[in-house]
Amino acid sequence: MFIEHFQITGIAVLQIFLLSAIGFLLVKKGFLSGGGLEDLSRLVMDVALPVLIFCQLIRDFSFSLYPNWWLFPLISIAITVFGLLVGFLFIRFIDKEQEKLQFLSLVAFQNSGYLPLALVAALFPAQRLGEIFIYLFLFLMGFNLVMFSLGVHILNFHKEKRIKLSSLLSMPVLATLFSLVVIYLGMGKFFPDSLIKPLRMLGDTTLPLAMVVVGGNLAQINLKDINKKAAALLVLAKMIILPLLGMVFLRIFNISGLFGLLILIQLAMPSAVTISTILRASKKEDLLASQGIFITHVAALITVPAFLILYFSNFMIK
Repeated sequence: MFIEHFQITGIAVLQIFLLSAIGFLLVKKGFLSGGGLEDLSRLVMDVALPVLIFCQLIRDFSFSLYPNWWLFPLISIAITVFGLLVGFLFIRFIDKEQEKLQFLSLVAFQNSGYLPLALVAALFPAQRLGEIFIYLFLFLMGFNLVMFSLGVHILNFHKEKRIKLSSLLSMPVLATLFSLVVIYLGMGKFFPDSLIKPLRMLGDTTLPLAMVVVGGNLAQINLKDINKKAAALLVLAKMIILPLLGMVFLRIFNISGLFGLLILIQLAMPSAVTISTILRASKKEDLLASQGIFITHVAALITVPAFLILYFSNFMIK
């Protein structure tokens, strides 16, 4: 049983790693410039992913099938708060104030979209992806609201920074809200298969392109003068303690199946690449963010398969 679970999770992580490695090499070898990577990232975030969300929800979601749909955005907020609490336990060991805030963000905010989507797509056959994808899209609605409000606030180091409504209503959030309204009003019939099929083809490019973007972003990270103490604490807090506590939580409340898997995956993910993007956009000095993002993604090659094996071995997938 252990060997079977090891093979499933190992192959899934290897597939993600290979796609990310392509993006990494494209940037390192100069085939994809920084500007090109930014354009590709915008294509994925503002076009392909929203289209994928719309097509998936229109096809597989209904309020009768998912009466507790509203729980998923709340769970995403709860996981962020949980990460903040764990981060607060460790920031006392970080020296500078700005480094503490970046460390806190690295622990609290995970790569909640691209990596989980690619991971479950590699773990499960196509016929089982509809349900877990819907879980993830509803989860992302809450996460994006928190990431682009509280996350931006923390990373800007001062309380005067105003939260822009436009940043809260990102394209994936708008796509989710629009899809839910269309389904609630029973307007899905106005979107025939002849329209949905080409949109679906576009949406299906999301996962491979997203992993290329993740790899390209990692290639741009400056790894000079790594803060070894902060890096070690981050791996301990983010990649080990958070998912380990998550496993305990799932056991205590007897949560299993795809729902439990979603919670574990989100707790086991490396730090959000978006953190570095927010710092660049705010013209703030990147003291720990890029290092932390890279290090947690490398650590994820070991920790994520380990926790997935523990989950599949101890919790029934319904």
